[in-house]
Amino acid sequence: MSLIDLRSDTVTRPSAGMLAAMTTAPVGDDVYDEDPTVHELEDEVAGLLGHEAGLFTVTGSLANILGVRALVPPGSEVLCEARAHIARAELGAHAAVSGITTRTWSTPSGLIDLEQIRELIAPDLGPYFVQTAAVSVENTHNFGGGTIQTSYDALADLLDSVGLPLHLDGARLWNASVASGVPLAAYGSRAAAASVCLSKGLGAPVGSVLVGSTELIKEARVWRKRLGAGWRQAGVLAGAGLYAVRNNVHRLAEDHANARLIAEILADAAPGSVKPDQVETNIVVADIAATGKTVPEIIEAARTQGILLSGVGRTQLRLVTHLDASTTNCRTAAESLARLLG
Repeated sequence: MSLIDLRSDTVTRPSAGMLAAMTTAPVGDDVYDEDPTVHELEDEVAGLLGHEAGLFTVTGSLANILGVRALVPPGSEVLCEARAHIARAELGAHAAVSGITTRTWSTPSGLIDLEQIRELIAPDLGPYFVQTAAVSVENTHNFGGGTIQTSYDALADLLDSVGLPLHLDGARLWNASVASGVPLAAYGSRAAAASVCLSKGLGAPVGSVLVGSTELIKEARVWRKRLGAGWRQAGVLAGAGLYAVRNNVHRLAEDHANARLIAEILADAAPGSVKPDQVETNIVVADIAATGKTVPEIIEAARTQGILLSGVGRTQLRLVTHLDASTTNCRTAAESLARLLG
């Protein structure tokens, strides 16, 4: 039985074209900063996001750890939404590795709330209270259902007015740009540090890129090595990243359409579980509380039918569309899930 895997957009496999790009990529030793393909990838992504320099990292979590610690000194805090990836899915790394504390605001879809953020920002009041050093925004917001941040520029303006830097977790910024029509640089240039992932919707096997000023990236490169994450002939993987950036961005619109298709089918089968008009990109979060079924029960039942899903809450299922899941695959999975929920 062939599987339809909608657990995440990280499950894709390199295409023939991507494999060819990997095997023909010129390489060097990246710890010595001598890999030409890594340089090409870093420069290209930095340019797309409106920044001076980039750093190729093995994961998006590492890119976020390096980016946040470049903006937030030990003992200070970063503000973010309560379900942000840096708060919920990086295993406490910002505290454990960088000595950074976190305070959060909360919104139903993970969106920016300017009033909450304004109230949370803590100024320097001397050696008594933790000081806010940066604000981090995830765009799109994974656990919020792939939502696009609509108050992004307003937040950047607010932070400029109080002298705080913005960190952008742009793991799926490609999706936000394609869906909204906002250029990548319009998002990236407002942040002091930004990360984008190559191994989600773009389909590369490994890697993210952190972008920022030349000085920020110079410091991040040192910390990457300090954390044991320097790598040698990384151009093999950077070749996949270049192929992904040059060939797989515009096709993300297909994934967005497939996610809306899934949402429409599920909304018909389990009214109230999902609102199709709120599915903006490639993530569908369905709340199945009203069905009386449990998340583990549905995940296991779907698995027996060859469909892989994930749970992201006590009553919430997540389905993520990607380049290895065709429209037919997505329709089949949604119809099977609809029968299970019904």
